[in-house]
Amino acid sequence: MVRVTGDESPVGERAQLVLAAAALVAIALAPVVVAYLQLGFHADVTASAEYDAPDRNAERLLSRAVHDASTDAPANFAWDEREAAVTGVRSALDPRLDALRSSRVESGTVYQVGYNQSAAEAWSDGNCPGGPNRQFGACEARQGVVVQERAGQTHVLAAAFDVRVTSERESMELTLVAESVGD
Repeated sequence: MVRVTGDESPVGERAQLVLAAAALVAIALAPVVVAYLQLGFHADVTASAEYDAPDRNAERLLSRAVHDASTDAPANFAWDEREAAVTGVRSALDPRLDALRSSRVESGTVYQVGYNQSAAEAWSDGNCPGGPNRQFGACEARQGVVVQERAGQTHVLAAAFDVRVTSERESMELTLVAESVGD
C-alpha cells in the first residue's frame, strides 16, 4: 500500500487536472454550439422533411393525367371529331384536376387549376412543324388542349394549365404544359 503524505494525493491532483482540461474544452466549444444553434434557428424550407415542392407535385400529376386521358383518343376519334375528342379528354381530366385541387387542403396548401388556351397555342406553334415537309397533319389548340391529325385520327399532344399554389409558406402562379407521352 502506498501512503502519501501532504495535502493532495497524486490521484486528486490528476482529477483536478482532468476537470480543468474539461472546463477549457467546454469553454472552447461554447462558440461552436452557439453558432450551430443560430444557423439552425430557421430551417431551410426546401430541405425540411415536410416540404414537398407543390409545383413539381402539380406538374407530375398533370403530366400523368394528360397521358392517361389522351391514350384512347386516336382509337375513338377521327380528325373530324376532334372537338368531341377535346371534350372527352377534358372530361377524363376533371376528376384528376378535382383531386389536385383538394389534395393538400388539410395541410394548408390549395391548388387552383384552369386551362390556358394561349399557352396551348404557343406550344402548338413551337412544337408542330408547318410547311409541305411535315410528317403529320396540322395541330390545333382547342380549349387548352393541343390535338393533331395523324392518319385521319385525332391525337392529343398536350394540354396547358394555369396553376396557382397557395400555402402558408408561399404563393406561386405557374403555367404548365403537360405533354402526352408517346405522341
